[in-house]
Amino acid sequence: MLSALSTRLSQRLVVPVVCVSVTFIAIVDGAITTVALPSIARQFRLTTAALDGVVVVYPVCLAMTIPASAWLVERFGGKRVLLTALAGFLGSSLLCGAATGLGQLVAYRAAQGVSAGVLFPASTALLFGTFSSAEQIRISRYMIIPQQIAPAAAPVLGGLLVDHLSWRWVFYVNLPVGLPAVLFGALFLAGDRGRRPGPFDRPGLLLSAGALGSGMFGICEGPNRGWSSPAVVSSLVLGAVLLVATAVVELHRSHPLLRLRLFSDRLFRDTNLINLVGLVPIMGTLYLTPLFLQQAQGRTALESGLTTFPEAFGVLLTVQVTGALYVRVGPRLIVGCGLVGVTAVLLLLATCTAGTGLWTVRAYMFLFGAAIGCFFVPTTVASLATVDRTDLPQATMLNTVVRQTGGALAPAAVTTVLVLGTPQAAAASPPLPAYQHAYVALAAIAAATAVFAFTMPDRPARIAARNRPGTGTGTAGRVPLPGRRRNRVGS
Repeated sequence: MLSALSTRLSQRLVVPVVCVSVTFIAIVDGAITTVALPSIARQFRLTTAALDGVVVVYPVCLAMTIPASAWLVERFGGKRVLLTALAGFLGSSLLCGAATGLGQLVAYRAAQGVSAGVLFPASTALLFGTFSSAEQIRISRYMIIPQQIAPAAAPVLGGLLVDHLSWRWVFYVNLPVGLPAVLFGALFLAGDRGRRPGPFDRPGLLLSAGALGSGMFGICEGPNRGWSSPAVVSSLVLGAVLLVATAVVELHRSHPLLRLRLFSDRLFRDTNLINLVGLVPIMGTLYLTPLFLQQAQGRTALESGLTTFPEAFGVLLTVQVTGALYVRVGPRLIVGCGLVGVTAVLLLLATCTAGTGLWTVRAYMFLFGAAIGCFFVPTTVASLATVDRTDLPQATMLNTVVRQTGGALAPAAVTTVLVLGTPQAAAASPPLPAYQHAYVALAAIAAATAVFAFTMPDRPARIAARNRPGTGTGTAGRVPLPGRRRNRVGS
């Protein structure tokens, strides 16, 4: 009976359901943990600063695992890899909640990071391998919902769990969503046996994992320890050296773990560069604004969360419009105009003072969300428009590396500007001008990225988006999948 039901459920429904669940769990877990740090510190009789390893080990291990994800998907198939990684993520979440000491908690958070490093690329490859380029625009309008709701809801959910239950529930909360997703995926996701992607590239894994792990550690710890501290400098230098070595080795291997030749495609290269740099002002603003509200204006955490939340509504509104405009005008104008909007809103936020009303900030955050709604979907869809379907796992893996790096650079850049603008006597509390200068610095980055975005060649992306499912033969947006119907998603 279950077998018959699974054949009747379209993968156009099953794949998005599983990917939404995976995205929501992973994003919430990344955002909710910091809320529990003071409670964890009291439990283990430590200072909050002593828990730095709990926070840093997650992105470091995530970055080190990402390079292996594409090979795993190609070798064992998207379903098997995704569900195995999700089961590992849930198991490590359970262990994190049951940890009896700091050492255990750090080790289990590392296991979470390892699983998450496979989850993101595997789910994206599965999603974009199921839909053509034209359909990806439409489905992305719905996939953006959990990506915006999750980080906004995580602090509120974390506060409720910590206050009314225990810090352990910020990890246990993954299970009620994750377990049904594992069961649903096991029953209804279409299985594939994978293929022979070539021998596993061990030198490529060791070099890339070392480069990404060292670099991520240096970026995350730079604002805390100081950019001139020996540990940070050593990590950044080692990461840079290993990154160069990775590029040299991988470009000369017949079966590389990282298919860096994909960057020879200008559209793929440009969209990833825009993602890398453009995420700094976007994620930096989402990091800076709560600090401004709580430290410069003295607002409560609840007031801060309710004030930044309108950003999600702005995004959800705009993505519906960008989906319709994508085929007509292409990603270049949409992304460029969106980044111009980001620049303008950041300059408005730079005018805020200690007496600026919450509704004014809420209006700015709504406009900010409307502007960044022009960024996420077009850059993601366009980056894969000219990628051959057989290269999708590799392309999505490289996209994930870029996004994770950009996301890590954002708080590091913000914190650095705040530190530089804060007198040593007031290091614990940056003055108002420091926040205003940070907004201006982010605006400058957004403006420079906007200029570059307007030079992006988007004709191939428009062509791929116009092709109906099942037509054409060369790219990710034009190769038909077995059993694909010709109906349109979201129409």
